[in-house]
Amino acid sequence: MSPSMAGLAVLVTILVLLAVGTPIAFTLGFVAVGALILSEGWFAIYGVSETFFAGLANFGMVSVPMFILMGAAVASSPAGKDLYEALDRWLYRVPGGMVMSNIGACALFAALSGSSPATCAAIGKMGIPEMTRRGYPDSLAAGSIAAGGTLGILIPPSVTMIVYGISTETSIGRLFLAGLAPGLMLTGLFMIWALFDCWRRGIGLSNVTRHFSLAERLEKLPKVLPFLIIVALILFVLYGGVATPSEAAGTGALICLVLVAVIYRMWRAGPMVNVFRDTIREAVMIMLILGAAELFAFALSSLFITQTVADAIAGLEVNRWVLLLVINIFLLVAGCFLPPVAIILMTAPILMPILDSAGFDPYWFAVILTINMEIGLITPPVGLNLYVINGIAPQISLRDILMGSLPFVGMMILGMLLLSLFPQIALFLPDLIMGAAI
Repeated sequence: MSPSMAGLAVLVTILVLLAVGTPIAFTLGFVAVGALILSEGWFAIYGVSETFFAGLANFGMVSVPMFILMGAAVASSPAGKDLYEALDRWLYRVPGGMVMSNIGACALFAALSGSSPATCAAIGKMGIPEMTRRGYPDSLAAGSIAAGGTLGILIPPSVTMIVYGISTETSIGRLFLAGLAPGLMLTGLFMIWALFDCWRRGIGLSNVTRHFSLAERLEKLPKVLPFLIIVALILFVLYGGVATPSEAAGTGALICLVLVAVIYRMWRAGPMVNVFRDTIREAVMIMLILGAAELFAFALSSLFITQTVADAIAGLEVNRWVLLLVINIFLLVAGCFLPPVAIILMTAPILMPILDSAGFDPYWFAVILTINMEIGLITPPVGLNLYVINGIAPQISLRDILMGSLPFVGMMILGMLLLSLFPQIALFLPDLIMGAAI
């Protein structure tokens, strides 16, 4: 069988398995093992366990469950509620300030948790009822939080960026820095649209029902600031070369556990058991996908599928920006069906040689890819954030949530265009702090 036909057979098999609801890790593993057996015979089975383990035998992997533990500790505490209330008390006089408070809270909580669904759930539980009570349209209330929640995989520390760094053998610290300015840019674009939309709909100061004194504005800050300081310190030790990502993640997770126990009195066994249970569940899922993806990449390489696809795309006599457009369309479509971690692990072996030959910076592309994944989180049929919002606000239809999210998708596309025109938005901080990439 030719590499082209083998690649088509692999693609069809994957789509069929995903369509019947097979978990991604098992889909990749089954297809990889089947492909190896068909191409090399039953003797290929003996190398499966070694290849699978090789996908996990990386010290950088330790940072994944540690950052997940850090996010789980924060997500299980009332930190999201306090963060939301603190921002609302400062922005209540701004027209549409409630929406801007929610987007700002999503951005800050994203930095604390690193998880888009957790951000949507934590901020949405307080923000959506409060916005609807004050007269904001359901679509705007739900859509703003669904979109704001996507910032969890871009603003550092980000598990998605860690997986990308491990898969492509790029610096995780540099990836975190590359995502910081674009994450803030997207937050600003979301807020600009929210401000314009509220002005257009006539939602202004007439919605304000309460005024806050300076003492009330400062009341929640002592509970929120320690967590934000932890994130800042993690970024400092990473970029300053003080600690590795795994060391920084482990220390951050421990301190966050102590903080939620002290500040919110969560020292009983019940809440802590839930934190570790959620951490183990998500970490094991990601580790299974990582190991299966390594096996899948090995199978693609053994069948010469990766090399054939890369050569075919690289051989296209098209402008490199047209090539990037094709890759972006592919990622957008894939993001509508698969979670970010799976897409990165499945496509990195194929895309990285192509991007390298076209002269695109891998750190800049990491940001472009992540924004594509963000769009996938709020677009059907799988858009995870849409279902999270619908779960916490069942009175709002999926259609209204989607319609409210679409303008923010436009802001994400605008963000990618700005990054394409001005790559230094993503590369300025890494080059300034860590020096030019070699």
